[in-house]
Amino acid sequence: MDGLEKTLTYHCKEHTLDVLEQCERIAGLEGVTDPHSLYLLKTAAMYHDTGFLEGYSSHEDRSCHIFLQDAGLYHFNERDKSIILGLIDATRLPQKPGNLLEEIICDADLDYLGRPDFFATSDALRQEFLHYKVVENNAQWEALQLNFLRKHHYFTKSSVQLRAPVKEQNMQKL
Repeated sequence: MDGLEKTLTYHCKEHTLDVLEQCERIAGLEGVTDPHSLYLLKTAAMYHDTGFLEGYSSHEDRSCHIFLQDAGLYHFNERDKSIILGLIDATRLPQKPGNLLEEIICDADLDYLGRPDFFATSDALRQEFLHYKVVENNAQWEALQLNFLRKHHYFTKSSVQLRAPVKEQNMQKL
């Protein structure tokens, strides 16, 4: 992901590594211990935002395409490829996970909403959104952010228990 634009202040290498770390953490809390399932989950975490290398909009579709280009290097069978594509696609907003692994990657992708680093992380997203004209000004950003927080919910039991209360506190501070 070294080819990422510097203007991607949120969708950067650190975000991808954070999603990977949170996938591992949440999977452990959810009792997912099968090495193969964890491998597929971690692979999807690493590829879920690679589409930003090629453009800003519809990055999930490009992320899936990039994964498929690389999949032969890792000798994934068709079932594994399908699972990874489903995991990547599950991170598309609004999130609609269809199974526990998809719930885990969705919660990992937005884990920061329920953490103490929420304001610093969301400011990085604000800067990115302003640059890419997702919002035109700070007032639009604040309205979008508050609306997003109100509609968002975590899927896994562990994230509901550990992150939802802090997310509510963060929302109240906004």
